Amino acid sequence: MNPASFPRIALTAGEPAGIGPELIAKLAASDFAADLVAIADPELLHRAAHAAGIALRIEDYSAAAVRTHRAPGTLRVAPVALPAPALPGTLNPANAPYVLDTLARAADGAASGEFAAIVTAPVHKGIINDAGTPFTGHTEFFAQRAGCDVVMMLTAPGAVSSGGSDLRVALATTHLPLAAVPAAITRASLVRTLRILHDDLVAKFGITAPRIAVLGLNPHAGEGGHLGREDIDEIAPTIAHLRAAGCAVQGPLPADTAFVPHQLARFDAVLAMYHDQGLPVLKYAGFGHAVNVTLGLPYVRTSVDHGTALDLAGGNRADPGSLFAAATLALRLARRPAG
Repeated sequence: MNPASFPRIALTAGEPAGIGPELIAKLAASDFAADLVAIADPELLHRAAHAAGIALRIEDYSAAAVRTHRAPGTLRVAPVALPAPALPGTLNPANAPYVLDTLARAADGAASGEFAAIVTAPVHKGIINDAGTPFTGHTEFFAQRAGCDVVMMLTAPGAVSSGGSDLRVALATTHLPLAAVPAAITRASLVRTLRILHDDLVAKFGITAPRIAVLGLNPHAGEGGHLGREDIDEIAPTIAHLRAAGCAVQGPLPADTAFVPHQLARFDAVLAMYHDQGLPVLKYAGFGHAVNVTLGLPYVRTSVDHGTALDLAGGNRADPGSLFAAATLALRLARRPAG
Protein backbone atom coordinates (compact mmCIF):
# COMPACT_ATOMS: atom_id res chain seq x y z
CA MET A 1 0.00 0.00 0.00
CA ASN A 2 1.23 3.47 -0.87
CA PRO A 3 1.92 5.37 2.40
CA ALA A 4 0.15 8.39 0.91
CA SER A 5 -3.07 6.35 0.79
CA PHE A 6 -2.79 5.48 4.50
CA PRO A 7 -3.02 8.88 6.18
CA ARG A 8 -1.75 9.56 9.66
CA ILE A 9 -4.58 10.96 11.76
CA ALA A 10 -4.09 12.62 15.13
CA LEU A 11 -6.73 11.85 17.75
CA THR A 12 -7.16 14.06 20.81
CA ALA A 13 -8.95 12.43 23.73
CA GLY A 14 -10.55 15.60 25.08
CA GLU A 15 -11.69 15.90 28.68
CA PRO A 16 -10.03 13.03 30.56
CA ALA A 17 -13.04 12.56 32.87
CA GLY A 18 -15.42 12.28 29.93
CA ILE A 19 -16.14 9.67 27.29
CA GLY A 20 -13.37 10.72 24.87
CA PRO A 21 -10.78 8.12 25.97
CA GLU A 22 -13.38 5.35 25.66
CA LEU A 23 -14.40 6.53 22.19
CA ILE A 24 -10.81 6.49 21.00
CA ALA A 25 -10.30 2.98 22.39
CA LYS A 26 -13.39 1.81 20.47
CA LEU A 27 -12.15 3.39 17.25
CA ALA A 28 -8.74 1.76 17.72
CA ALA A 29 -10.42 -1.61 18.27
CA SER A 30 -12.01 -1.41 14.82
CA ASP A 31 -10.43 -2.07 11.44
CA PHE A 32 -10.39 1.65 10.60
CA ALA A 33 -7.84 2.01 7.80
CA ALA A 34 -5.58 4.83 8.93
CA ASP A 35 -2.47 5.34 11.01
CA LEU A 36 -4.19 6.44 14.21
CA VAL A 37 -2.05 8.45 16.62
CA ALA A 38 -3.64 9.36 19.94
CA ILE A 39 -2.27 12.42 21.70
CA ALA A 40 -3.09 11.56 25.28
CA ASP A 41 -1.91 10.00 28.51
CA PRO A 42 -1.24 6.31 27.69
CA GLU A 43 -2.41 5.08 31.09
CA LEU A 44 -5.68 6.98 30.69
CA LEU A 45 -6.29 5.15 27.40
CA HIS A 46 -5.35 1.80 28.96
CA ARG A 47 -7.88 2.30 31.76
CA ALA A 48 -10.61 3.41 29.36
CA ALA A 49 -10.02 0.42 27.11
CA HIS A 50 -10.04 -1.98 30.06
CA ALA A 51 -13.33 -0.54 31.35
CA ALA A 52 -14.82 -1.04 27.88
CA GLY A 53 -13.58 -4.63 27.64
CA ILE A 54 -11.12 -3.79 24.86
CA ALA A 55 -7.69 -5.45 24.62
CA LEU A 56 -5.79 -2.40 23.42
CA ARG A 57 -2.13 -2.63 22.46
CA ILE A 58 -0.47 0.77 22.76
CA GLU A 59 2.64 1.41 20.69
CA ASP A 60 5.15 4.22 21.04
CA TYR A 61 4.74 6.88 18.38
CA SER A 62 7.60 8.08 16.23
CA ALA A 63 6.98 10.57 13.45
CA ALA A 64 9.79 9.00 11.44
CA ALA A 65 8.09 5.59 11.37
CA VAL A 66 5.73 5.42 8.39
CA ARG A 67 2.91 2.90 8.71
CA THR A 68 1.13 1.30 5.75
CA HIS A 69 -1.26 -0.81 7.80
CA ARG A 70 -2.74 -1.01 11.29
CA ALA A 71 -4.01 -4.10 13.05
CA PRO A 72 -7.33 -3.73 14.91
CA GLY A 73 -6.72 -3.19 18.60
CA THR A 74 -3.46 -1.29 18.11
CA LEU A 75 -2.93 2.40 18.68
CA ARG A 76 0.14 4.56 18.45
CA VAL A 77 0.32 7.17 21.23
CA ALA A 78 2.19 10.45 21.44
CA PRO A 79 2.24 10.74 25.22
CA VAL A 80 1.11 13.77 27.18
CA ALA A 81 1.08 13.18 30.93
CA LEU A 82 -1.91 14.00 33.10
CA PRO A 83 -1.01 16.32 35.99
CA ALA A 84 -3.57 14.61 38.25
CA PRO A 85 -5.39 11.27 38.18
CA ALA A 86 -8.60 11.37 36.12
CA LEU A 87 -11.73 9.91 37.70
CA PRO A 88 -14.48 9.13 35.16
CA GLY A 89 -17.32 11.59 35.55
CA THR A 90 -15.48 13.95 37.90
CA LEU A 91 -14.00 17.14 36.50
CA ASN A 92 -10.67 18.36 37.83
CA PRO A 93 -9.37 21.83 36.86
CA ALA A 94 -5.82 20.60 37.46
CA ASN A 95 -6.09 18.65 34.21
CA ALA A 96 -7.20 21.60 32.07
CA PRO A 97 -3.60 22.41 30.96
CA TYR A 98 -3.26 18.79 29.81
CA VAL A 99 -6.28 19.16 27.53
CA LEU A 100 -4.86 22.33 25.97
CA ASP A 101 -1.43 20.71 25.57
CA THR A 102 -2.95 17.83 23.58
CA LEU A 103 -4.73 20.29 21.28
CA ALA A 104 -1.56 22.35 20.78
CA ARG A 105 0.47 19.23 19.94
CA ALA A 106 -2.12 18.12 17.38
CA ALA A 107 -2.41 21.58 15.82
CA ASP A 108 1.33 22.02 15.46
CA GLY A 109 1.71 18.53 14.00
CA ALA A 110 -1.03 19.10 11.45
CA ALA A 111 0.35 22.50 10.49
CA SER A 112 3.79 20.98 9.84
CA GLY A 113 2.39 18.12 7.76
CA GLU A 114 3.19 15.48 10.39
CA PHE A 115 -0.52 14.62 10.55
CA ALA A 116 -2.90 14.53 7.61
CA ALA A 117 -5.87 15.41 9.81
CA ILE A 118 -7.02 15.96 13.38
CA VAL A 119 -10.06 14.29 14.93
CA THR A 120 -11.08 15.64 18.32
CA ALA A 121 -13.07 14.07 21.12
CA PRO A 122 -15.15 16.48 23.26
CA VAL A 123 -13.67 18.91 25.74
CA HIS A 124 -15.39 20.60 28.68
CA LYS A 125 -15.21 24.36 28.11
CA GLY A 126 -16.37 25.24 31.61
CA ILE A 127 -13.61 23.44 33.51
CA ILE A 128 -10.92 24.99 31.30
CA ASN A 129 -12.31 28.44 32.07
CA ASP A 130 -12.62 27.54 35.76
CA ALA A 131 -8.91 26.68 35.69
CA GLY A 132 -8.14 30.24 34.62
CA THR A 133 -7.71 29.93 30.85
CA PRO A 134 -10.24 31.73 28.64
CA PHE A 135 -11.53 29.10 26.22
CA THR A 136 -14.57 29.21 23.95
CA GLY A 137 -14.04 25.99 22.01
CA HIS A 138 -11.97 23.86 19.67
CA THR A 139 -12.87 25.98 16.65
CA GLU A 140 -11.56 29.21 18.15
CA PHE A 141 -8.49 27.46 19.60
CA PHE A 142 -7.39 26.06 16.23
CA ALA A 143 -8.12 29.36 14.48
CA GLN A 144 -5.94 31.28 16.91
CA ARG A 145 -3.17 28.67 16.74
CA ALA A 146 -3.17 28.76 12.93
CA GLY A 147 -3.60 32.54 12.72
CA CYS A 148 -6.48 32.37 10.26
CA ASP A 149 -10.21 32.96 9.94
CA VAL A 150 -12.30 29.80 10.19
CA VAL A 151 -15.91 28.68 9.91
CA MET A 152 -17.67 26.06 12.00
CA MET A 153 -19.76 23.67 9.90
CA LEU A 154 -21.62 20.55 10.95
CA THR A 155 -22.66 17.90 8.47
CA ALA A 156 -25.16 15.08 8.89
CA PRO A 157 -24.67 12.41 6.22
CA GLY A 158 -27.82 11.52 4.30
CA ALA A 159 -30.04 13.72 6.46
CA VAL A 160 -31.82 15.57 3.65
CA SER A 161 -34.82 13.30 3.17
CA SER A 162 -35.53 14.18 -0.46
CA GLY A 163 -32.62 12.30 -1.99
CA GLY A 164 -30.63 11.40 1.11
CA SER A 165 -27.93 14.01 0.51
CA ASP A 166 -25.84 15.46 3.31
CA LEU A 167 -27.17 18.30 5.44
CA ARG A 168 -24.46 20.91 5.99
CA VAL A 169 -24.98 23.84 8.37
CA ALA A 170 -22.30 26.49 8.83
CA LEU A 171 -22.34 29.28 11.41
CA ALA A 172 -21.77 33.00 10.95
CA THR A 173 -21.08 33.28 14.68
CA THR A 174 -20.11 30.49 17.05
CA HIS A 175 -19.90 30.54 20.83
CA LEU A 176 -21.32 33.97 21.60
CA PRO A 177 -24.02 35.03 24.04
CA LEU A 178 -27.22 35.63 22.10
CA ALA A 179 -27.19 39.30 23.08
CA ALA A 180 -23.83 39.74 21.32
CA VAL A 181 -24.88 38.18 18.02
CA PRO A 182 -26.50 41.14 16.20
CA ALA A 183 -23.41 43.35 16.55
CA ALA A 184 -21.25 40.51 15.21
CA ILE A 185 -23.29 40.23 12.00
CA THR A 186 -21.53 42.68 9.68
CA ARG A 187 -20.99 42.80 5.94
CA ALA A 188 -17.26 42.25 6.39
CA SER A 189 -17.67 39.24 8.68
CA LEU A 190 -20.31 37.69 6.43
CA VAL A 191 -18.15 38.11 3.33
CA ARG A 192 -15.25 36.36 5.10
CA THR A 193 -17.48 33.56 6.32
CA LEU A 194 -19.23 32.95 3.02
CA ARG A 195 -15.97 32.99 1.04
CA ILE A 196 -14.42 30.42 3.39
CA LEU A 197 -17.55 28.28 3.20
CA HIS A 198 -17.71 28.50 -0.59
CA ASP A 199 -14.00 27.88 -1.13
CA ASP A 200 -13.80 24.86 1.19
CA LEU A 201 -16.94 23.30 -0.25
CA VAL A 202 -15.06 23.42 -3.54
CA ALA A 203 -11.57 22.47 -2.34
CA LYS A 204 -12.34 19.97 0.42
CA PHE A 205 -15.74 18.58 -0.52
CA GLY A 206 -15.39 18.64 -4.30
CA ILE A 207 -18.57 20.63 -4.95
CA THR A 208 -17.82 22.56 -8.12
CA ALA A 209 -20.40 25.33 -7.78
CA PRO A 210 -21.76 25.32 -4.22
CA ARG A 211 -25.31 26.55 -3.66
CA ILE A 212 -25.55 28.26 -0.29
CA ALA A 213 -28.68 29.32 1.58
CA VAL A 214 -28.17 32.27 3.92
CA LEU A 215 -30.62 32.55 6.80
CA GLY A 216 -31.96 35.82 8.12
CA LEU A 217 -31.12 36.87 11.65
CA ASN A 218 -34.59 37.92 12.74
CA PRO A 219 -37.95 36.12 12.57
CA HIS A 220 -39.27 36.08 8.99
CA ALA A 221 -35.88 37.50 7.91
CA GLY A 222 -36.87 40.81 9.51
CA GLU A 223 -40.35 41.13 8.00
CA GLY A 224 -39.27 44.00 5.75
CA GLY A 225 -37.51 45.77 8.62
CA HIS A 226 -40.41 45.61 11.07
CA LEU A 227 -38.65 42.89 13.10
CA GLY A 228 -35.10 44.22 12.83
CA ARG A 229 -32.84 45.94 10.33
CA GLU A 230 -29.90 43.53 10.23
CA ASP A 231 -31.36 41.48 7.39
CA ILE A 232 -31.77 44.58 5.23
CA ASP A 233 -28.67 46.51 6.26
CA GLU A 234 -26.05 43.74 6.57
CA ILE A 235 -27.16 40.37 5.20
CA ALA A 236 -28.96 41.28 1.95
CA PRO A 237 -26.19 43.62 0.66
CA THR A 238 -23.59 40.94 1.38
CA ILE A 239 -25.55 38.38 -0.61
CA ALA A 240 -25.94 40.83 -3.51
CA HIS A 241 -22.19 41.53 -3.46
CA LEU A 242 -21.25 37.84 -3.56
CA ARG A 243 -23.83 37.00 -6.21
CA ALA A 244 -22.31 39.72 -8.39
CA ALA A 245 -18.95 38.04 -7.84
CA GLY A 246 -20.31 34.73 -9.12
CA CYS A 247 -21.19 32.90 -5.91
CA ALA A 248 -24.50 31.00 -5.82
CA VAL A 249 -25.84 32.40 -2.55
CA GLN A 250 -29.49 33.07 -1.81
CA GLY A 251 -31.28 34.83 1.03
CA PRO A 252 -31.81 36.09 3.56
CA LEU A 253 -34.27 33.23 4.04
CA PRO A 254 -36.62 32.89 7.00
CA ALA A 255 -35.05 30.28 9.26
CA ASP A 256 -38.36 28.67 10.19
CA THR A 257 -38.99 27.43 6.64
CA ALA A 258 -35.47 27.11 5.21
CA PHE A 259 -35.02 23.59 6.59
CA VAL A 260 -38.08 21.98 5.04
CA PRO A 261 -36.97 19.16 2.71
CA HIS A 262 -37.89 20.71 -0.63
CA GLN A 263 -35.96 23.86 0.31
CA LEU A 264 -32.89 21.98 1.53
CA ALA A 265 -32.77 19.99 -1.70
CA ARG A 266 -31.94 23.24 -3.52
CA PHE A 267 -28.74 23.88 -1.55
CA ASP A 268 -25.40 22.30 -0.70
CA ALA A 269 -25.06 24.17 2.59
CA VAL A 270 -26.94 26.52 4.88
CA LEU A 271 -25.35 29.46 6.67
CA ALA A 272 -27.07 30.12 10.00
CA MET A 273 -26.48 33.39 11.81
CA TYR A 274 -25.93 31.90 15.27
CA HIS A 275 -25.27 28.62 17.03
CA ASP A 276 -28.78 27.68 18.15
CA GLN A 277 -30.45 28.85 14.96
CA GLY A 278 -28.98 26.08 12.83
CA LEU A 279 -27.53 23.35 15.01
CA PRO A 280 -30.71 22.15 16.75
CA VAL A 281 -32.15 21.27 13.35
CA LEU A 282 -28.99 19.48 12.23
CA LYS A 283 -28.66 17.55 15.48
CA TYR A 284 -32.31 16.55 15.37
CA ALA A 285 -31.69 15.16 11.90
CA GLY A 286 -28.41 13.40 12.58
CA PHE A 287 -27.34 13.44 16.24
CA GLY A 288 -24.84 10.74 17.08
CA HIS A 289 -23.63 10.49 13.48
CA ALA A 290 -23.05 14.12 12.58
CA VAL A 291 -19.60 15.68 12.26
CA ASN A 292 -18.20 19.08 13.16
CA VAL A 293 -15.73 20.38 10.55
CA THR A 294 -13.53 23.47 10.89
CA LEU A 295 -13.32 25.17 7.51
CA GLY A 296 -10.55 27.60 6.61
CA LEU A 297 -7.73 25.81 8.41
CA PRO A 298 -4.63 24.80 6.40
CA TYR A 299 -5.33 21.20 7.44
CA VAL A 300 -8.32 18.92 8.05
CA ARG A 301 -10.00 18.98 11.44
CA THR A 302 -13.20 17.14 12.35
CA SER A 303 -14.92 16.42 15.63
CA VAL A 304 -17.88 14.74 17.26
CA ASP A 305 -21.30 16.37 17.47
CA HIS A 306 -21.72 15.90 21.22
CA GLY A 307 -20.25 16.78 24.59
CA THR A 308 -18.25 15.00 27.27
CA ALA A 309 -21.21 12.95 28.64
CA LEU A 310 -19.75 12.77 32.13
CA ASP A 311 -22.67 10.64 33.27
CA LEU A 312 -21.67 7.90 30.82
CA ALA A 313 -17.91 7.98 31.42
CA GLY A 314 -16.28 4.77 32.59
CA GLY A 315 -19.35 2.61 32.08
CA ASN A 316 -18.86 1.29 28.52
CA ARG A 317 -22.09 3.03 27.50
CA ALA A 318 -20.74 5.68 25.12
CA ASP A 319 -21.91 5.44 21.51
CA PRO A 320 -18.86 5.91 19.26
CA GLY A 321 -20.97 6.65 16.16
CA SER A 322 -20.09 10.33 15.87
CA LEU A 323 -16.36 9.70 16.41
CA PHE A 324 -16.41 7.02 13.71
CA ALA A 325 -18.22 9.45 11.40
CA ALA A 326 -15.71 12.21 12.20
CA ALA A 327 -12.77 9.91 11.53
CA THR A 328 -14.34 8.65 8.30
CA LEU A 329 -14.88 12.17 7.01
CA ALA A 330 -11.37 13.20 8.06
CA LEU A 331 -9.96 10.25 6.17
CA ARG A 332 -11.95 11.11 3.05
CA LEU A 333 -10.92 14.77 3.15
CA ALA A 334 -7.28 13.90 3.86
CA ARG A 335 -7.18 11.62 0.82
CA ARG A 336 -8.68 14.24 -1.46
CA PRO A 337 -6.01 15.65 -3.82
CA ALA A 338 -5.00 19.21 -3.01
CA GLY A 339 -6.54 21.79 -5.29
